[in-house]
Amino acid sequence: MDKKPVITLYRPVNQKELDRIEESGWKRFPPRLMEQPIFYPVTNLEYARQISTEWNVPAYGIGYVTKFDVDADYLKKFKIENVGGPIHNELWVPAEELAEFNDNIVGLIEVVETHTAPGT
Repeated sequence: MDKKPVITLYRPVNQKELDRIEESGWKRFPPRLMEQPIFYPVTNLEYARQISTEWNVPAYGIGYVTKFDVDADYLKKFKIENVGGPIHNELWVPAEELAEFNDNIVGLIEVVETHTAPGT
């Protein structure tokens, strides 16, 4: 049987979100909060690292970068959105489609980097 082609994506998360991912067996991202209408995984490690260090660490004291594979055919329905410089590429997944997105994750979500404030 042939393996389906996948695309690797990244998602910076805080501790609370990471705990929910772990509770799912490392298979699903948690539902979005009411004030979060979009789930936005990013297309490269450099951008995920930037969000983690510049947003999550100052806001939460710690940030994690996760990496995961998604079925390439499924991802064709989403346009890559550039939100700044050359590395700032994201997919915009409406919150109501996150369960379907999770169903198309191939394998497990893994933590590839942990970031903390200097001196902690």
